[in-house]
Amino acid sequence: MLNRLDDMLNFHQQALRIRDQRQQVLASNIANADTPHYKARDMDFKATLQGALKGGGAPGGTPLATTAPGHLAGNPGQTAAAGLLYRTPAQGSVDGNTVDVDAERAAFAENAIQYEFNLTRINQQIKGLLTAIQG
Repeated sequence: MLNRLDDMLNFHQQALRIRDQRQQVLASNIANADTPHYKARDMDFKATLQGALKGGGAPGGTPLATTAPGHLAGNPGQTAAAGLLYRTPAQGSVDGNTVDVDAERAAFAENAIQYEFNLTRINQQIKGLLTAIQG
């Protein structure tokens, strides 16, 4: 029973963490819309979530190795930057910037809605558990 509860909460925890990271990346893209030679970035949410649930951090990320006893083991979740991909520009620009502000805003809004959905789902599941416990 506890394993199922832990798996359910772990899934939502990882999903929220990755949605938060993606929101930061999309906000960075929007903020750099006028920066020459800036390349828009994004992440594959599904692949990143699958990697996080398997405990591997971001897909394509480099695992952190400890080669000496004094080294600290890294947090696999912190290697998400390695899972970032470059967006393919819909239209070229003179200054080399690949940010499409409209596409970035749409992705930002969609990600925010998905984040809210994950929060709502967690709240519903916890309320259901409290109702079952309290009777």
